[in-house]
Amino acid sequence: MRSEIKSSLFILGLFLLLAVPAVAIDVVEDHQDIEGPFADGPSVTATCLECHEDEAHDFMKTSHWTWMPMQEVIDQGEIALGKKNTMNNFCVGLSSNWARCTSCHAGYGWVDDSFDFSNPENIDCLVCHDQTGLYKKFPDGAGHPVYEYTEWENQIWEPLDLAGIARSVGKASRSTCGSCHFFGGQGNNVKHGDMDLSLTNPSRKLDVHMSKEGQDFDCIECHDTTDHLIVGNSMFDSPGGHNHLDCTTCHDDDPHAKRILNWHGKSIACQTCHIPTIAREYPTMVWWDWTTAGTNLENVKDKNGKETFNNEKGSFRWEKNLMPTFLWYNGTSTHYMVGSAMTSDQVTHLNKPQGTRLDPKSKIHPFKVMRGKQAYDKVNRILVITKLHGPTGLWQNGFDWDEAITEGMAAEGLEYSGEYGFAETESWWKINHMVAPKEDAIKCVACHDSDIGGRLDWKALGYTGDPSKNRGVSRFQLTDAYRDVNVE
Repeated sequence: MRSEIKSSLFILGLFLLLAVPAVAIDVVEDHQDIEGPFADGPSVTATCLECHEDEAHDFMKTSHWTWMPMQEVIDQGEIALGKKNTMNNFCVGLSSNWARCTSCHAGYGWVDDSFDFSNPENIDCLVCHDQTGLYKKFPDGAGHPVYEYTEWENQIWEPLDLAGIARSVGKASRSTCGSCHFFGGQGNNVKHGDMDLSLTNPSRKLDVHMSKEGQDFDCIECHDTTDHLIVGNSMFDSPGGHNHLDCTTCHDDDPHAKRILNWHGKSIACQTCHIPTIAREYPTMVWWDWTTAGTNLENVKDKNGKETFNNEKGSFRWEKNLMPTFLWYNGTSTHYMVGSAMTSDQVTHLNKPQGTRLDPKSKIHPFKVMRGKQAYDKVNRILVITKLHGPTGLWQNGFDWDEAITEGMAAEGLEYSGEYGFAETESWWKINHMVAPKEDAIKCVACHDSDIGGRLDWKALGYTGDPSKNRGVSRFQLTDAYRDVNVE
């Protein structure tokens, strides 16, 4: 996968060089007198703070900075929970892997648990506000770019003109947001399924909101921002429904001309019909098996040219043009807390959308389901954090799992028994992007073509069968719903 990540990063940089004009539209004129030169990123931030100290302190209150917002979590009450202290089934967890994971933190120098979140000079302003498309954080640099010529995976990274980039700053764009969010899980579209490089300049058929032939929205058009607080958080990191964003923020509750479609909208999320498939341009990962890491299996490329094995990371499965999985969702989800008990012969749900057919707050939503196998403590019966990066990490210590787990768990402050195994896990990722134009929304027969359900598993959703054929099981009165069902 490293070669794919490197290739993806190169494609992103090349694409941005071609796509971004020489003088960016959103450049702020009064930044043109910034002189430099700057020795490093924090030196740029120190200049920003001369005028933007209040903005810095606003930013330091947000989850983009803390990676751990306060929120209500099922069975936990109000706690601080986010990327900083959750566990996933990609590269597992932050603790002991700070320098690599925090290359997507909007800060500089988060190399261990002593990082000073109270120091505004640690903020990276450029990663969100660069307009040149040239700014890149070094993959293993704890949020820093390179300041001298540096080799990484047979590629030379060149030092940046930080003063020139600082003079370019403007509003966040699809490119700046995507530099992190498109690459979650250490590769293009590895994690989310509905966010990848194709959204930098999508066709109308791919995303009607972001396409230049559609609405030509940047991310912040929907993810409205006040005092650096951005509306919308990932369901995985915000299981309590904290700061979520919905279509009805912009669209009416009853946006359709036909009553039957508006009636469906009482039970079905907009995304269910308007995002027919995800990963339409680039495949997304659906399976990651850590048990084969270090076994030197043959890397056979799949039908889309993706790696099915990487010696550092194990075995993978990918899907392109993937139909989501559908569940009732009321805005909350369960969440596996690091250190919680699990059962090794059952699938551990790292999160799970909550809701039922009889819950009036629930609607049927689309999700990407990510599955895999990861390490756990056989004696304590908990999933473990594994140190992957650095000289004593799994990738450089000769694949000594015991040593890597010992360091990872120590960094997390958890006991490790010394006995490990591998167990299957599952995580759910809510789908919101890649909204197709209305003419490509799914049609009635896609769900109602048979008792089997077509796209929907009716019995799994709590129905006895297709509700269009089993009257009396619907959640709402049908008054006038079918009056204009056949009207064009």
